[in-house]
Amino acid sequence: MLVRTIHDLRPAPHTRRVLVPTMGALHVGHQRLIERARELAGSADSGGEVVVSVFVNPSQFNEPSDFERYPRDLDRDVAMAMAAGASWVYAPAVDEVYPPGGRVEVGELPLVATQPGLEDSFRPGHFAGVVRVVRRLFELVEPASACFGEKDWQQLAVVRAMSEAEGLGVRIEPVATVREASGLAMSSRNRLLSAAGLAQASAIGRGLRSARGAATPGEAQQAMVEALAEVEIEAEYAAVRDAWTLMPVEEHRGPTAPVRGLVAAWVEGVRLIDNAEVCVGEGLPFHSNAE
Repeated sequence: MLVRTIHDLRPAPHTRRVLVPTMGALHVGHQRLIERARELAGSADSGGEVVVSVFVNPSQFNEPSDFERYPRDLDRDVAMAMAAGASWVYAPAVDEVYPPGGRVEVGELPLVATQPGLEDSFRPGHFAGVVRVVRRLFELVEPASACFGEKDWQQLAVVRAMSEAEGLGVRIEPVATVREASGLAMSSRNRLLSAAGLAQASAIGRGLRSARGAATPGEAQQAMVEALAEVEIEAEYAAVRDAWTLMPVEEHRGPTAPVRGLVAAWVEGVRLIDNAEVCVGEGLPFHSNAE
């Protein structure tokens, strides 16, 4: 059921409510998030609730034009969310999330939001917007858990770090990236690409796969850059980092902690991001969900 204000949500035991925050334009990847949320919440008959929020957050966009052209189709989103197992689709107005005259504090951002030199460098202010809206949605919906996709890996790391540091009491549940048959990570932004652009963008997933067998982080990064260059894509970054701090790793690091390959690139004026788990070092495999 679609609701526009938080007061329209029936009271529910907070231990059984799971939130799936989205900006709409739902696709199969979002369906997977909602299905996982339903598993966590339990059956509707037993009182479990899944709340899917649809809110295009203006403070997450650096360019007003990017905000304006972000795809919106609420009727389709509601139908897809309910079919996947949502109890409610919560689509608040900006004034409800950010009340006029009120202040929604950001507070001190976790280091993973400011130090890695990845999304934090190319999208200044983005994670302040993420933290602001996520904290506000947690306040409004009061979930026990929230599901976030792994495709936006740095965002996932930021939300996890924020929730832990501030003791928000919300369990952050990562859900694996869902991909097209070509290996391209599903994204609402894919709708903005032509058929040729989609084919070109599939090189991002190939780039992550091409790093298999790399002996060092530097070699893995170079493999990703070369795969993109083959189809004339210039990466904003192609980096191999510690999975949770997202800081650089040593060239001959052993398998002591998870490592992630991360890519951001532009195709037909659309900015795309992707990532995969990697292992680098002699005799160590490259693990990727870009299959």
